[in-house]
Amino acid sequence: TYKDALHDEGKPVLICARTIIGKGSPKKSNSEAAHGSPLGKDELLATKKAIGWPSEEAFFIPDAVKTLFAGRVEELRSEYQAWQQNYSNWATVNVDLSSKLKQQLNTKVPENLWQKIYEAMPKDGAGVATRKLSETALQVISKEVESLIGGSADLEPSTLTLIKGSTDVEKGQFSGKNLRFGVREHAMGSIMNGLSYYGGFIPYGSTFLCFLDYMRPPVRLAALAEIKGLFIYTHDSVFLGEDGPTHQPIEHLAMLRMTPNINTYRPADALETAVCYQSALNKQDGPSALIFSRQNLVPLARKESFQATDILKGAYAVLDKGNPDLVIVATGSEVSLAVEVAAELSNVRVVSMPCCELFTQQDLAFREALIPNKAKKVVIEAASPFGWLGLVNGTRENTLLITIDEFGASAPQSALAKKFGFTKEQILKKISDFEI
Repeated sequence: TYKDALHDEGKPVLICARTIIGKGSPKKSNSEAAHGSPLGKDELLATKKAIGWPSEEAFFIPDAVKTLFAGRVEELRSEYQAWQQNYSNWATVNVDLSSKLKQQLNTKVPENLWQKIYEAMPKDGAGVATRKLSETALQVISKEVESLIGGSADLEPSTLTLIKGSTDVEKGQFSGKNLRFGVREHAMGSIMNGLSYYGGFIPYGSTFLCFLDYMRPPVRLAALAEIKGLFIYTHDSVFLGEDGPTHQPIEHLAMLRMTPNINTYRPADALETAVCYQSALNKQDGPSALIFSRQNLVPLARKESFQATDILKGAYAVLDKGNPDLVIVATGSEVSLAVEVAAELSNVRVVSMPCCELFTQQDLAFREALIPNKAKKVVIEAASPFGWLGLVNGTRENTLLITIDEFGASAPQSALAKKFGFTKEQILKKISDFEI
């Protein structure tokens, strides 16, 4: 049956095996007792006796099994040597393809790739949604990184993750880079993990951030296994608008950030998007989640001492006004709002924190210099407040959390901003009350 299945090409094969759990165990066979706990010493000996296994040895390999596997090693050795010779012959004739294959297999990315990404970005002073900036980034990365491949869970027109100029991967057609995952977030994440395990690929998959719920198991397994992958999520907050609470993520950023081995990036503009992609592509010990907005965001005007590499530290000062008695920390679409608020204040610093995980990896001196312990703190993020007090080393007495701890609502963006307290005037009032 198994041999027939292995040679049945062109369609999936389902093998149904009738099994007995704990077969041979006199007291635990065919029961839940053989599933969740060890058989125990006495039952183990009884089981060995029942199946004719030598009971005096703790670990035993029959001679027939040793002989079988030794012979198989020799068979595979000759196959391996033949494959290596065929590959060497092919590489000699196909020099360019061989070079591309080697580049793909090592999955490394060019240094300063972010610069090429940023140069290609639209420079619209009126604002561009970061999902649109991500679309540009993916086109550049695809040209520079042979191993990049991916797609969307049937939301490409919204997540903007199609590799332009490339075909779809189809039955018998594997030259393209676009994968049509279908409306299957769980399967998408699992396929990504399979590609990463296989090697030679940097997989990406995309959907709305709220639909992370459907693919939580493969995301967690990618983190657990420390395998590379780009989980791309758009429509990152209540500000996506009228789709309402079913589509508006509240707890999802906190859930990603509390998961070990994942870097979660929420960039605020084109430059942050470019550098965050570089950082995510460079990460070798786990996946990354890249979080993008549906609504347009204006580019940030940063202070003169700023360098793009500051973003790689996870957080940096966008502006300083005087001696910062007050530090406003924000991410993504709320950074430009924080800058607007700071324009009306004195002795204030605005910190953008596109990646909390990278920030917590910095030494204590850097973190305390950027967000001084003596300063009062304000956090602005349109998501759950969970985890923020620890990130800024704050307390409920010296830290004002302007966040959302309820489900969203169905309304235009401007109405939602007012409802949840994310207008400049509302925030200034909260800060004034907080500082009194």
